[in-house]
Amino acid sequence: MSDLSALAETASRELADAPAQEILRWAGERFGDDLVVAASMQDTVLVHLASKAVPGIQVVFLDTGYHFAETIQTRDRVAREYDVRLIDAKPRQTVAEQDAEYSPRLHDSDPDLCCALRKTHPLDEALDGKAAWATGLRRAESPSRAGTPVVSYDDRRELLKLAPLAAWTDADVERYVAEHDVIMNPLLSQGFPSIGCAPCTRKVLAGEDARAGRWSGTGKTECGIHTSQETLRAR
Repeated sequence: MSDLSALAETASRELADAPAQEILRWAGERFGDDLVVAASMQDTVLVHLASKAVPGIQVVFLDTGYHFAETIQTRDRVAREYDVRLIDAKPRQTVAEQDAEYSPRLHDSDPDLCCALRKTHPLDEALDGKAAWATGLRRAESPSRAGTPVVSYDDRRELLKLAPLAAWTDADVERYVAEHDVIMNPLLSQGFPSIGCAPCTRKVLAGEDARAGRWSGTGKTECGIHTSQETLRAR
């Protein structure tokens, strides 16, 4: 067992019920510049919390080339208004270069490959050499995320993984946003409770799961950045 894996086990127990800002502060004190926050700019609750707990923290945004204009606008506001160092993690190929190699609209013909090329691989590269990363995963978002721990070991990247908001409900998020005037993606108020790349995201209908608008009709529920090495081996 690696040192980080052992630390993850201990921290998972000790921080299971800790406030999100305390979890981030603990990680910031322990890892310093080797801690990174990954943010999709759907909402900026985690980024706002991190900017207060660890001022100047690095925030990675996966600039896929397929984002809604509103998402890019949200990213730009965060870079201007929050005490963070925002890093755009870009794919190795532009959309045009990817189209030329794999054929246009790869997101329709092979969404898993498209996500790997434009999200998973860029994040892997952005996290290379780091010790820990934080994500905004919440258990309330979908059944597939119901078991999300606050601290875990990312065995594929060999990093400590933090989900400080894991236990937060939708009401918790709404309360924090209202109290701190948090920057929010405008699409959230337009029927998009879960926001990804524009070609693979639709509005959610009444009664649907919050993530039903992602990769609708494909059976796909996650982009792959949270897939463990154990899961990959089992495929």
